[in-house]
Amino acid sequence: MTEEIVAYEPIGVIQSPFDSPEGMPVQPIGASDAVGTVEVDDAYADGLMDLEGFSHCILLYHFHRAGDDVSMQVEPFLDETDRGLFSTRAPQRPNRIGLSVVQIDSVDGREVNVRGIDVVDGTPLVDLKPFVPDFDVPDDADTGWMDASTSTVRSKRADDRFC
Repeated sequence: MTEEIVAYEPIGVIQSPFDSPEGMPVQPIGASDAVGTVEVDDAYADGLMDLEGFSHCILLYHFHRAGDDVSMQVEPFLDETDRGLFSTRAPQRPNRIGLSVVQIDSVDGREVNVRGIDVVDGTPLVDLKPFVPDFDVPDDADTGWMDASTSTVRSKRADDRFC
């Protein structure tokens, strides 16, 4: 395996009503009423052109408030059994990259006003992409161990285990 240094610079910041990871919804579906703002730096503002035609977008961001301890087995918020890290969405990851699909309310200059935000206020934005169901939702997707947890995801809130 070739060692390569990969570095990303934030392109903006995500503003949300959540000051801390603790008590925050664990997925966007549990945060349907939570509104936020994605603010891109001036250098990237032109990249938001035509985004207002999409109902949702994918936010890629850096888990800046996740703890530094990374374990390959974690007890996820939606289960009481240790699971392999890569079969979860736990924030303590080798590269601390997060992903959320949020609803776009409006695009104004360099700001995207969104709904269904599930990230901590001040989270560094790494990238933003349009959500396209034909590309992003396979017809034959299985959700593994999470099948048993889907009924609780709307009400589940984060605790301090990944802070």
